[in-house]
Amino acid sequence: MKRAALHNLGCKVNEYETEAMGQLLKEAGYEIVPFEKVADVYVVNTCSVTNIADRKSRQMLRRAKKRNPEAVIVAAGCYVQTAYKNQQMQELEEICDIILGNNEKEKLVPMLTEHFATGGKEELIEDLFAASTTYENLEVLATGEKTRAFLKIQDGCNRFCSYCIIPYARGRLRSAEKSRVLKQVELLSEKGYHEVVLSGIHIDSYEGAPGEGLLDLLVAIGQLKNPPRIRIGSMEPMIMTEDFVRSLSRLPYICPHFHLSLQSGSDTVLSRMNRKYTTAQYEEAVRRLRKYFKNPAITTDIIVGFPQESEEEFQETLTFAEQIGFAQIHVFPYSKRQGTVAAEMTGQIPMAEKQRRVRVLMEKEHALEKEYIAEFRFDEGKLTGDCPADHFGILEILFERETDIEGVSYWEGLTREYLTVYVPTKDSGDLKNKLCFGCLQETKEDAAGNLYNFVKLL
Repeated sequence: MKRAALHNLGCKVNEYETEAMGQLLKEAGYEIVPFEKVADVYVVNTCSVTNIADRKSRQMLRRAKKRNPEAVIVAAGCYVQTAYKNQQMQELEEICDIILGNNEKEKLVPMLTEHFATGGKEELIEDLFAASTTYENLEVLATGEKTRAFLKIQDGCNRFCSYCIIPYARGRLRSAEKSRVLKQVELLSEKGYHEVVLSGIHIDSYEGAPGEGLLDLLVAIGQLKNPPRIRIGSMEPMIMTEDFVRSLSRLPYICPHFHLSLQSGSDTVLSRMNRKYTTAQYEEAVRRLRKYFKNPAITTDIIVGFPQESEEEFQETLTFAEQIGFAQIHVFPYSKRQGTVAAEMTGQIPMAEKQRRVRVLMEKEHALEKEYIAEFRFDEGKLTGDCPADHFGILEILFERETDIEGVSYWEGLTREYLTVYVPTKDSGDLKNKLCFGCLQETKEDAAGNLYNFVKLL
């Protein structure tokens, strides 16, 4: 039996595709081993979101080659796609035996079969801007030890934000068929997954059938026999119309956690980024979500140190973040990406200044996260009636794993609002993959600033 090892770089979509390739290999009779072990085949699903990601992709491929010089080295994904037809492709061809673009991962096993039969190098990269580009139906119907399943439903992006290489790496918009997605959700539910996370590159643009968008898919999930709770991946504020949000709020399986991409709290910076909304429109989207959902978690991404970003514009971002009251912010320093408009802009910010701004915004993020968590503190004396879920402050928790905190064993779980919470294992039985109700009792912060939310089960 041949042994295969896989390594993922990058986003949740990449992670999903890596798991799908692993599943294809397992079904073909390969033994899957950790990437650190000696294997016959090494597959690196590459990332190209930043120049650092490019470098890490090359490093992992070289590391695999060094670990076993006789192994078959496979490069797949975004770095492959962006390196296509430029000088970086030569280095990939020197290291790798098989090179797969971003719409060819499902062909991994037959490409390996061909390679083992002929010994020749194999390369398959599709032009993702061709009108004939179709959606690659990679499926993951088992995700190892995880209790939540990620399901990719969409690929590609037509937005071309000035800082972003992803449209070049992922190509034009394309979506999984609605019937196929529904079947996958149903199968995952039957396998015991209590939560499915819908992911994509630009999930707002999902079109599962002519004239049927994301909302149609979400409503249809409710017609399944046992719909799991659904968490929606990153979206943009302009999808949050009154009708869309009102309709979402009527679907009880939708998690009240919305990751709305912001990138900057300054309108002038948003304009230079070629984002398609203003801070006022973003704030209106959040207002609608809070109108129809009880204290939803609003999380986001923010880039600091974008070209020409002044101190005043940075302060506007700080003020806007506090004004919105985010539950979490993923903070990134701007990374110049060759081939994008922003890389050629004047006024590039020095790295030291970008790092300072990251630290300042992270301090703000930490304070906002604590404020959001504190809103869930609940007085058990106010609990009445038979259904805890009807009471604000009662958390529905999906427990995922055992973990250790300062020498004490806890079950770790995730609430619908995306709070990570803990309950001592000594106070409970086996909670893995169990849905339970609990209330927040205490939040502790360690010396490194990590927050631990301790709950009591009801």
